Amino acid sequence: MSKNICLPIPARSALIKLGQDINSARRRRRITKALMAERAGIAINTLTRIERGDPNTSMAAWASALFVLGLTENLRDLADPSRDTTGLMLEEERLPKRVRYKRETDG
Repeated sequence: MSKNICLPIPARSALIKLGQDINSARRRRRITKALMAERAGIAINTLTRIERGDPNTSMAAWASALFVLGLTENLRDLADPSRDTTGLMLEEERLPKRVRYKRETDG
């Protein structure tokens, strides 16, 4: 039994697009679903759910599918802090306007 996951629309759209991209990459490489599933170590039904963008499919299954296609580098950079523009902007806002050194006291 899989449970329904309520995702924000942009996240759901991103998974659907990723699934479609995996499907396109598989077909461009002329790899059948059966062969792709075997290489990824997953069931054909799981691959079908990935290609549909099903959010209930495990992250490991998605990663395996990307590995078979040679696309794991994209997965590695998914949440790279150097690409986190919002986080970088927030960090920059918190930087002090000026830096003061503590005076040494005699004593």
